[in-house]
Amino acid sequence: QVQLVESGGGLAQAGGSLRLSCAASGRTFSSYAMGWFRQVPGMEREFVAGIARSGASTDYADSAKGRFTIARDNAKNTVYLQMNSLKPEDTAVYYCAGSLRGVTSTLAAYIYWGQGTQVTVSS
Repeated sequence: QVQLVESGGGLAQAGGSLRLSCAASGRTFSSYAMGWFRQVPGMEREFVAGIARSGASTDYADSAKGRFTIARDNAKNTVYLQMNSLKPEDTAVYYCAGSLRGVTSTLAAYIYWGQGTQVTVSS
């Protein structure tokens, strides 16, 4: 069992930055590919970024490419999402998730989820 706890959300202005963190419990963090998803009320949860177990490979949604960076520190059992050049349309609840599969944008592949952290970007 892995428990995930996100932090770092909040209010930012358009063009600003935020860094989200996701701390994982347990000693098997490096066994999981990790991903960040986001969800707006009334909409489906969508993939933002993913990173392989070792951190060697990453994947991004088109909306995140060039602005967001996913990284992980397996020694600290933590995955990060650095978000730059934020836009109002980035406003959502952001979730981190763990998958036993490789890096994937498929929501169903992720078996562990955090509780989410709210990100609000004002124009």
